Amino acid sequence: MKISFDLDDTIISNNRFPLEKETFWAKITGCERIRSGTVALFKALRNRKHTIYIYTTSYRSTLKIKLMFLSYSIPVDFIINQQLHDRKVKKKGKNISKFPPEFGIDIHIDDSAGVEMEGKKFGFKTIIISPDERDWSNIILKKIDEFGMRYE
Repeated sequence: MKISFDLDDTIISNNRFPLEKETFWAKITGCERIRSGTVALFKALRNRKHTIYIYTTSYRSTLKIKLMFLSYSIPVDFIINQQLHDRKVKKKGKNISKFPPEFGIDIHIDDSAGVEMEGKKFGFKTIIISPDERDWSNIILKKIDEFGMRYE
């Protein structure tokens, strides 16, 4: 399955949740630190043969995002930032913050209840994770497994 992750308050935050230990490469490149458990979660998803996308409404460059994850040795397959979203989704007249089906994404993981409402309205699957959720990665794996059973 193609699985996308939001960045802000899902994977990145300076004060909402514990962070991964900063790697040497993250220090050198000045990359933002990522949520504790992200490395293990992304590796578990890779082991299960899932494809990992980042789908953010930020204007960070795709290169900056790619480097951030590479600095933690967890490459991502594709990055959708606000610029790409605008070119692909808004160009078609859709006024929606995120629209994973446009990019072939099966499940989108986010912290926003608004994205969950859009998912219900526009027919895409979401997993909503609070920034305060400590067992977030296990919840995601369990829900992805549940979605996977429905695909079979």
